[in-house]
Amino acid sequence: MKIKSSTMDKVFVTCNTIFLVLFVTITLYPVLNTLALSFNDGIDAVRGGIHLWPRIFTLSNYKTVLNQQNIITGAVVSVARTVLGTIFSLVTNALLAYVISRKRFLFRSQLSLFWVITMYVNGGMIPTLILYRNLNLTNSFWVYVIPGMISAFNVLVLRTFMEGLPSALEESAMIDGANDFTIFTRIISPLCKPVYATVALFVAVGQWNSWFDAMLYNRMNTQYTTLQYELMKLLSSVMQQSGSATTGGNTATAAVTPVTVRAAATVVTMLPIILLYPFLQRYFVSGMTIGSVKE
Repeated sequence: MKIKSSTMDKVFVTCNTIFLVLFVTITLYPVLNTLALSFNDGIDAVRGGIHLWPRIFTLSNYKTVLNQQNIITGAVVSVARTVLGTIFSLVTNALLAYVISRKRFLFRSQLSLFWVITMYVNGGMIPTLILYRNLNLTNSFWVYVIPGMISAFNVLVLRTFMEGLPSALEESAMIDGANDFTIFTRIISPLCKPVYATVALFVAVGQWNSWFDAMLYNRMNTQYTTLQYELMKLLSSVMQQSGSATTGGNTATAAVTPVTVRAAATVVTMLPIILLYPFLQRYFVSGMTIGSVKE
């Protein structure tokens, strides 16, 4: 039996469709515009008027980016720090979140308050640099991984999700003789896949986009440089060359411009995250425990 749609339902569907189309257009346009600029001639891009398609197609911007010195080393280091940093951070944060999410843990409230305070108060840049130097973390790869293993925000996010899981799951496992490690690995963690994927994406994006720590702690050590730091140096160099060419009246050296090089660098840096996101998106759901406990 067919149910006839009312006039209000049709109006709602029409308005909703229009809104979603506008939202998708507003969201995709900056990405497509950046992609078009990255494939466009630098001198021509200065004229403006490029929207969704390059006016004068060229690969010179990507050649400039990919021919940057130490770019391969930086890419390898960035991938390594992203993978290792995400794994270590997820494991340590999940373990801490599980501990403070258990109601039987004595100091759960005090530890939570302590971590909240660290989100607003820190020692500052210079004391942090001195501390890392005394710990022999400067001029090493592990300065990218170890300091970021614990994040108060991620711990609280994981704790909140774990507190929402039915306590009957843990109680039944304890009756069967399971210890805390078994409960965490066999029961809690499988149910936490959505929040694990969310936190992993947060950490991975932060690790992949980070460049300031490379400049601060490994500036003189090129074997630990990162992709983003090399691209930042490239962009600064192109801007200086463009300024010199403009001052000297020489436009021949401006085959690439800061606008197009920045667009190409943006595409290079965002491509891995865009490729990673579809694999994590399926975990961004809720209600994983529905039906796991019967009243």
